[in-house]
Amino acid sequence: MKWEGNRQSDNVEDRRGSGGSFGVGGRGIGVGSVVIALVAWGVFGINPLTTLGLLAGSGQTQVAHQAPARQPPANDRDAAFVSTVLASTEDAWQQVFAAAGARYQPPRLVLYRGATPTACGTGQAAMGPFYCPGDRKVYLDMDFFDTLSRQLGAPGEFARAYVIAHEVGHHVQTLLGTTQKVDALRGRISQREQNALSVRVELQADCYAGIWAHQSQRAKQWLEQGDLESAINAAAQIGDDHLQREQSGVARPDTFTHGTSAQRQRWFLTGYKSGSVAACDTFGAQSL
Repeated sequence: MKWEGNRQSDNVEDRRGSGGSFGVGGRGIGVGSVVIALVAWGVFGINPLTTLGLLAGSGQTQVAHQAPARQPPANDRDAAFVSTVLASTEDAWQQVFAAAGARYQPPRLVLYRGATPTACGTGQAAMGPFYCPGDRKVYLDMDFFDTLSRQLGAPGEFARAYVIAHEVGHHVQTLLGTTQKVDALRGRISQREQNALSVRVELQADCYAGIWAHQSQRAKQWLEQGDLESAINAAAQIGDDHLQREQSGVARPDTFTHGTSAQRQRWFLTGYKSGSVAACDTFGAQSL
């Protein structure tokens, strides 16, 4: 992936090593709660802290001290990669929104280490990357990239870029009102129905990641041999069926929240091949 030398985003906030102390309002969140959230939301989630907020009794974060936001150091190559990918999502979605007569409002991306306060509660690295609609920020502990490569079997820079683009896809859902409509249904439908709805949310974010890949490749021609395959492989490695079989040997479709490997691959490729938001209507699709 030929990313070096491209524009970097100014919307990256570096909290690594900030030394801030913080807590969560209501009852404390322990390791067991984090495990429940991970089971509920899988590797990537639109907002795993929604689950944690319910468990803790409050989704409000009480910040005792937080250092002022700062950008990553100029010599940090990994941060430069993240900033470059985020900039490419900004360019891609600005073009898509402009074509529809709308204005794209980009999210901020927060780099942190270990744990950090968010508008959705306390974010922890064990959750993996996530998007918080409450503050419209993507949260990323870059140690996850090592997990993605070594433990999940999805190496490659374009696989990492897909992760970022997927989370930005959740931001696009917030801008388009999809997130709000889905959240309004939670608690009014059964757990099985909530899981099925979550699958459609996540597959649409995969499709939106595909749109980013389509737009950025057309503009930059930065993909190299094997890049697209690395993203498709990442989609396969984080499918619910694959993860559950790896963990317990059995896949339970009624508990899926993100979609199967085949579904995640299909919807990413749908976005990549079409470049069309209309093609990403997972909610209207009879077959996923």
